[in-house]
Amino acid sequence: MTLLGVGAAASPRFRPAGLLVEAGGRAVMLDGGGDASPSGPVAAWLVCDPRCELIADIRRRAGALGLRPAVEALRLGALTVTPLPVAHTSHPAYGYLLEYGGGTAAWAPEFWEFPGWAAGVDVMFADAAGWRRPIRFAGGVGGHAAVLDTAARARALGVGRLVFAHVGRPSIRAIDAGEPLPFGEWGVEGRAYRLPR
Repeated sequence: MTLLGVGAAASPRFRPAGLLVEAGGRAVMLDGGGDASPSGPVAAWLVCDPRCELIADIRRRAGALGLRPAVEALRLGALTVTPLPVAHTSHPAYGYLLEYGGGTAAWAPEFWEFPGWAAGVDVMFADAAGWRRPIRFAGGVGGHAAVLDTAARARALGVGRLVFAHVGRPSIRAIDAGEPLPFGEWGVEGRAYRLPR
């Protein structure tokens, strides 16, 4: 699993949050867009929010690869990718549970409430838009969780390794101020993350 980007859609510092998952010589792209796009062939391009800000760009880039971005379950050899709901906004949104070789990972770059289905995963890529306080959308229709709340919840629910992606401006300010994470780590663009065997 390689993070191609770790930023919120309009991040001043990072490429859009996107994960390239490779297994058995095949690959699948999760979210991304812009400069966070695969450079080689992928079997599918999956998205968490089919109405996200970057969907037009993702459609164009996926189309150039002969693909259509979608929310769907996928099996590539021993890799299983399952979309599961997250509370995020007024329309349906999802994260993905990845299962491979007995290991599990959760790709949940946007949520208002910690997704219970991510409890106990080996690796979780999580929303990092808010820092101390959640970011509430206008009209009270969801938003983004706060990093400090997500860290506490992930630790309590037995997440093995917590990697923050979808980094927003409040979290960028916290990084620049040297604020410590109580649990987890900041995602790094271009870094590969492996599931334990």
